[in-house]
Amino acid sequence: MQEFNAVLELLGMLVSDVRMLALFALLGVAAVSDWRFYRIPNWLTFGGALFALIAGTLAARTPTVGALSAFGGLAVGFGAMLTFYVIGIMGAGDVKLMAMAGAFLGPQQTLMAVLCTFIVGGVVALAFAIHRRRLGHMLANVKAAAQGMAVSSIVGIRPTGHVSAEQSVGKMPYGICIAAGTVINVLAHQLGYV
Repeated sequence: MQEFNAVLELLGMLVSDVRMLALFALLGVAAVSDWRFYRIPNWLTFGGALFALIAGTLAARTPTVGALSAFGGLAVGFGAMLTFYVIGIMGAGDVKLMAMAGAFLGPQQTLMAVLCTFIVGGVVALAFAIHRRRLGHMLANVKAAAQGMAVSSIVGIRPTGHVSAEQSVGKMPYGICIAAGTVINVLAHQLGYV
């Protein structure tokens, strides 16, 4: 009974927080768009980030604290995903989506959301490879990437990280993983698990 009351309290807190409702709605639209079109619209990420920056600034104890938290979360979300975009593993829309989510969450919670996103992404990638009967290819790609990073760090050269089309397991709509990981993180944070 106590768990049920905690869930009801959680739902009440989420419904009363307009920012979290907006975040969940934006993540839902982004996930559907990425699933259907392999694209996350700029109006969604930039509009959502602008809303988060303004709402976060106005909702905090002081505007300075709110603005620092929102901008810090945006920077953490952007920075955490930028490397993966640069080496060609992730699309620009995914980077902007995580930055937008970070503007809602603040820097500390964004780090946890990124971690949850990577875990969800790993599980989804594994399921994706198994479904497409390409698990062997995926494991070979992971091995090659790990070896390349190890050798390049010893020799001191920059790894490319690009995989040719015949080696690829296929495109995966990572916006779904970002949405799921962020929602899981928010719920776990509200329930006191993280």
